[in-house]
Amino acid sequence: MSFYSLNCNFDAINSLLPDTSDSLDAIVQDYITELEKTDIESILIPNITLHETIDRLVTKKKIIHPIHLAVAKIKEKNWSKIVLFGSMHSMQSHYISSNFKAQDIEVVLPSEEDRLRIDEVRKRVYSETETIEFIEDYHLLIEKYTIDNPVVLACTELSVFKPKNNNKNILDMAQLQITEAVKTVL
Repeated sequence: MSFYSLNCNFDAINSLLPDTSDSLDAIVQDYITELEKTDIESILIPNITLHETIDRLVTKKKIIHPIHLAVAKIKEKNWSKIVLFGSMHSMQSHYISSNFKAQDIEVVLPSEEDRLRIDEVRKRVYSETETIEFIEDYHLLIEKYTIDNPVVLACTELSVFKPKNNNKNILDMAQLQITEAVKTVL
């Protein structure tokens, strides 16, 4: 089993996100084609939003897909309702929620004010301008929503500062991908 890391021009990709487009498809397909020339079995793409584009492309290799892994884990835990934390786009678009709803998983969104705060966390983590107080406020948001329902973190930046308190009502899509990738390599 081999591991291969492909460096890409993420600025070119990120400038086209969050919307799907022919331009984005072409860039990502070129990277997928390059990866398919290697002897790897699976591909891990850590950007959750990018998977909407990945789903539109033809791939020969297995994609370690965060939504499919999340659905499986939610079913395993017998959860029927989750709160979705992600980028503003992820929380408001139909892509992630429709995948959950197709599996009879109800998706609840944070309040509009909290969605703005969550998206600000994502932006600050990406730009590396977060503060301790800001992260503590983010943790309080997670605590608030996990009282009644599990929270699914559907954004890689939100995973960076998730609480380390072993809250059993947090499901981190990025962590699911990493765990699956490690299983694949071992």
